Amino acid sequence: MRPEPRELQELVRDLHRQALPWLPAGSGSRLDWGPPVQPGPGQSEALVLSTARLDRIVEHNPGDFTVTVQAGTPLVGLQQELARHRQWLSLDWPWGTHAPATANGLGAGTVGGLVARGLAGGYRQRYLGVRDQLIGIGLMRADGTAARAGGKVVKNVAGYDLMRPLCGSWGSLALITEVTLRTQPLPPQRRGLWLSGALRQLQPLARWLLGSSLSPERLDWHRHTLAGATSDEGAALLISLASISPQTLEEQIACIGEQAAEAGIRVETLAPERLEVHLELGRGATTPRPGWLLRAGVLPARVPALLEAPELRGLSAVIGAGSGLGDLWAAAASMPAYRVEALRRRCQELGGQLTVLCQPPGPAGAAIPAWLDAPSRPLIEALKRQFDPKQQLARGRLPGVQPLP
Repeated sequence: MRPEPRELQELVRDLHRQALPWLPAGSGSRLDWGPPVQPGPGQSEALVLSTARLDRIVEHNPGDFTVTVQAGTPLVGLQQELARHRQWLSLDWPWGTHAPATANGLGAGTVGGLVARGLAGGYRQRYLGVRDQLIGIGLMRADGTAARAGGKVVKNVAGYDLMRPLCGSWGSLALITEVTLRTQPLPPQRRGLWLSGALRQLQPLARWLLGSSLSPERLDWHRHTLAGATSDEGAALLISLASISPQTLEEQIACIGEQAAEAGIRVETLAPERLEVHLELGRGATTPRPGWLLRAGVLPARVPALLEAPELRGLSAVIGAGSGLGDLWAAAASMPAYRVEALRRRCQELGGQLTVLCQPPGPAGAAIPAWLDAPSRPLIEALKRQFDPKQQLARGRLPGVQPLP
C-alpha cells in the first residue's frame, strides 16, 4: 500500500479498527532483512504500508546545518539536494548500494528506512551514528495518532526523547513520517589510504590512529575472501581523510606513511575515485547477492581477535576500528548454519553480539534467529505494549526480543 500523504492517517486508523497486522516500510528495498514478519489470522503475508509518496524535503536550513524531510524521501535525492549547498548527511550508503555517480544509487532506500534500522556505517568514526544526528522526528502510532518529538534546531530539549527508541526499532513501535537531521559541510578535499599487511603489524597502527589527533573520517578493518579461492586474503585498514586544505591532507598522509613504513606495512594512497572503489567493495556493491549478510558488534579492542577467529573463514568483513560494528557476508555454500551459530558465540565471548540480516532460504538458514534476547527484554516489551497494544506493527520483528521459530 502506497497511500498519498492526505490518506495515510485514515488508512492507519482503519487498519487499527480491523486489528490487521502491517509492516511500516519506505521504498521496500530491504524488506527481506531481519526476521520474517508474522501475518495475522487469515493472511498469507503481512500488509506492507510504504511511505514512498511521502518524499518531500520539508525544510533545509543551510545556515543552521539542519534538514527536515518526509520519511519516504530517497537518500540519493536528499544527498544530491544537499550537495547543491555544499553539505551532506554524514552517513554511509546502506550495504549493497552502488555509488550514485555510477548507478543512480540503486537500492539506497529512503531516509526513514535508514533511521528505522539505525544504520550509519564507518563514518560514525568522526560523525557518530544516525541516532546522534537525529534531532527531530514525526511519527504515527498504530492507532493513527500523530506525534512529534525533538525539534528543528540542534539545541533542543523539549518533550520526551522518543527519537532514540524509534531509531533502530525496525518499524516495530510506530511509523516514522518525518525526520530532522544534522547536516555537515561537504569536505572540499578527501583522500584515502589502503594499508595492508599482517594483523600483528596493523593492530598497533590502528591503536595509534585512534589515539592520535588526526581524526580520520573513517578507519575500517577490511577482510575479503577471494572469489573461488580456498584461503582468505590478509587484513587491511581503509582510512578516509578529509580537510579544507590539500596541504593538511598531505601532512596527514605523510605522517601515517611514516608510521606504516616503520611497521613494514604496505601503503597505497587513494585519490577520491579510488577511495570510492574501496568503499563500494566494503559495502558489497560489487558483490553478488550473498546467502548470508550479518552485522557484528564487538568491543573495538577485540576486532582483530574476531578477524583472526577460525569461525570467520569464508566470510568477507568490514568493521569499524573505533566502533567495533560492521558487516560480514558470504555465499550460502561457503557458510553452513552451524558456523554462523559458532560465530555468534565468538562475538559474545568478545563482548558483543551478531545479527543475522539475511540468510539462505530453507534448511540452510531457517533455524538461525535474527537476534537473541537482550538483557533489557522486559523493558522493550513494555515499551512495545505502550506504543502498539494490539501488536499490529512488524509482528515478530522486535529488536532485543528473540523471534519465535
